[in-house]
Amino acid sequence: MSNTSIIVWAVVIGAVFGYLWWQGQLARFVTYVQETRVELEKCSWPTWEELKGSTALIFVSIALLGVFTVVVDLVLSKTMFSPLALIAVIGGGYAVWRMFQFGGNKY
Repeated sequence: MSNTSIIVWAVVIGAVFGYLWWQGQLARFVTYVQETRVELEKCSWPTWEELKGSTALIFVSIALLGVFTVVVDLVLSKTMFSPLALIAVIGGGYAVWRMFQFGGNKY
């Protein structure tokens, strides 16, 4: 990058800054930041122990969701490429439904 392009960018940034200051946008931004700090002081932040507990819960939830996704993916990949396996899964589901319907091992 040449010195000329650096000077041009400095002038452009300075002009934008000056325009925003002239329009009062910078004063509004400062007010926004001050009001945000006041609102953040009103928040109740978790203790270190609560934060660790929540983080552990999230890790466990993500792990369980990952295991569920892998199992479903394996089942679907095996059944989609093998019509006999698909029939076995559907038939097994039907057999379990019939077993619960008649209360025994009668298909």
